Amino acid sequence: MGSDDRHAKDTWTVFKIMGEFVEGFETLRPFWPSVSIFGSARTRKGQRYYEDAVNVSEALSRAGYSIITGGGPGIMEAANLGGSKGKGHSIGLNIRLPYEQEPNEHADTVIHFNYFFARKVMFVKYACAFVALPGGFGTLDEIFEALTLKQTRKIHDFPVILFGSEFWDGMVHWMHDQLLANRMISRRDLRLFSVTDDPEEVVRTVQHHWAQRKRTRGPRGGNGRDTP
Repeated sequence: MGSDDRHAKDTWTVFKIMGEFVEGFETLRPFWPSVSIFGSARTRKGQRYYEDAVNVSEALSRAGYSIITGGGPGIMEAANLGGSKGKGHSIGLNIRLPYEQEPNEHADTVIHFNYFFARKVMFVKYACAFVALPGGFGTLDEIFEALTLKQTRKIHDFPVILFGSEFWDGMVHWMHDQLLANRMISRRDLRLFSVTDDPEEVVRTVQHHWAQRKRTRGPRGGNGRDTP
């Protein structure tokens, strides 16, 4: 491939990336405020955390929040199922993978992404909270990116809630014993997230923060430094 061909390909990639941002912004803006819910694609129906995801997202949806997930199976499917039972909208941000990931049937709105980074922006920009149920690398990636953005004040403060203390407690203890003990984070950084096993506590936390936000900044706008 010659240099001209590479240049043309790179330019076309920029337009494809722009297209994903534009589609995401235009599609998701009406569904603010939303809550982004993360968790393992490998969790199956009938398992504890699948049912937890249904209960958490249904409680949030009945409280009027739209639900955003990665659009795939497992906990994402469960969260979209719960979201479809309430007053909010149920949204799936599906990623195109070498092995095909089909969007689950419970999302009312599905957006397809080729680029993980564009998809991650949408998870953050239109969310007034993150809820993470047990999951693997993808879930951890989303959690720690959100915590980094909060820590560095690159986004407006919003709740990051880890649901399922039995699963998350080991990681939290490690953060105390290693990150804090070795001065890689400060003690206040440990207050950037909370842990719970109660769906109603999730709703209360989100509602409390949302009420504060409306008082201080007004109800419009997403989670970026600039409102959409």
